[in-house]
Amino acid sequence: MTFGGLPTRWEPAGESRGLAVIAPGRAYPPSAPLLEFARQALVQHGFTVQQIWWDTTDRAEGEDPEHWVRRHVEEALAHEDADQVVIVGKSLGTRAASYAAERALDAIWLTPLLVEPALAEAIAANAGRQLLVGGLADELWDATVARELADAGCDVLEVADADHGMGTADAVRSAEIHVEVARAVDSFLAGMP
Repeated sequence: MTFGGLPTRWEPAGESRGLAVIAPGRAYPPSAPLLEFARQALVQHGFTVQQIWWDTTDRAEGEDPEHWVRRHVEEALAHEDADQVVIVGKSLGTRAASYAAERALDAIWLTPLLVEPALAEAIAANAGRQLLVGGLADELWDATVARELADAGCDVLEVADADHGMGTADAVRSAEIHVEVARAVDSFLAGMP
């Protein structure tokens, strides 16, 4: 499968241990660093990866963002048959949290919209393993909610100087943050049964 000539599906070298669906951000495609490193780590850990590439301008006027994201995730999984499914969401893609919670799916939430109570509640309700990644310089990250979710069992990586893109105005520091995130994702995946 391709989107605009780019591949959207990636297979591990050996037998697949499950499927990961990547739901990107509004202006943060699957090829952007956080999601690309997550994709690489997932394939490295034996997962088949299906990326969702969307055009947020195709959302109907007044359509609820959660419903819109859920529709795309459901479409990505419609023809799949995997015992283990992992959802990876970045920002807008984290609106798949209620979908994941309903199915107790393991998830990696990159810059989740923790300032939105319904989204935070969906993460809290999920019986699956979850990794949350965010920065204190991100106005959509709520450190208090993140601590509560960590106390409830979520793995949390919180970076003091990171913004919503998990970066700063300094290129080297931004690269260092991306390495921290890649390590956290790798460690999370290594700990999965």
